Amino acid sequence: MEDYRGVWVFIEVNDEKNIEGVSLELLGAGRELADKLNVPLAGVLLGDEISGLANHVIYSGADIVYMVDHPVLKQYRTEAYMKAVTLLAEKYKPEIFLYGATPNGKDLASAIATDLSTGLTADTTMLDIDLEKRLLEASRPAFGGNIMATILCKKHRPQMATVRPKVMKALDLDYSRIGQIIEEELIIREEDMRTKVLEVVKDVTKRANLSDAHVIVAGGKGLGDMHGFQLIHELAETIGASVGGTRDAIEAGWLPHELQIGQTGETVTPKVYFAIGISGAIQHVVGMKNSEIIIAINKDSNAPIFDVATYGIVGDAHEVIPKLIEQFKTMSEQKGGDLSYV
Repeated sequence: MEDYRGVWVFIEVNDEKNIEGVSLELLGAGRELADKLNVPLAGVLLGDEISGLANHVIYSGADIVYMVDHPVLKQYRTEAYMKAVTLLAEKYKPEIFLYGATPNGKDLASAIATDLSTGLTADTTMLDIDLEKRLLEASRPAFGGNIMATILCKKHRPQMATVRPKVMKALDLDYSRIGQIIEEELIIREEDMRTKVLEVVKDVTKRANLSDAHVIVAGGKGLGDMHGFQLIHELAETIGASVGGTRDAIEAGWLPHELQIGQTGETVTPKVYFAIGISGAIQHVVGMKNSEIIIAINKDSNAPIFDVATYGIVGDAHEVIPKLIEQFKTMSEQKGGDLSYV
């Protein structure tokens, strides 16, 4: 395993030829890992006519970009992308390889892990390095979120993990960075592909996009019932916020599944996050802990949510929320209806 060196990040490109945000976030996390190991950080860039993105990968923290630009890679297909990534991995032997936990990222990572006979940690929320043994410490909630499990890949390389969007921080672009761009040729023909992309159909149904929300009011089982949960909607409407909830709230039927926040739901990073009637179990916290300001309301002063909260209110949400709504309405009137500062 001494031949394996370097930290790699798979750079996912969307149909508009833009780099997905999770790939930029992983370059930030990968930069930290690579610096600890004193090895280069590389981005793996695949697609058709994507050479113009290579410098952006370098500006985002990479030292090297391994690029395969080929018409057969225009749309994501497991077979074609697996051939390209396997070609690069077998030739350059990365020590660590990170992927975004997106539909394509998870599909590709599992295929590569099988092809290279190595391990893969899925839906990681924390990454670190055991410097003495050069082991990637990939941590994720386990047993229903009751513990954090740190998973190691001791005997095989590369060490691989998929990482959920929004849990890592992208670096600021540094246009002074200079890196190396290595373009590899992929010997493959469209007629050799066992699958064909006939049409790309986008889902244009209107759905709440919690990942882009600036203010979120989230509720948990501490609100008691559907009637109690209506207070969440009232507060959100008053301040122009989005509504979310814990797994318990979703399973109780108080909200649709797409509004679940946490390990098995959405990961969010709003400017303001209200956590109301939420105890603070790990599986929920990993989905919102990177919010800029967290305001927790819970009648249990020992609730774990207060450990991650910026501000905490110990009290019954059924009494606190109406008072907050009243205050926000008064402030709104004073500001001419503008609550953008919330």
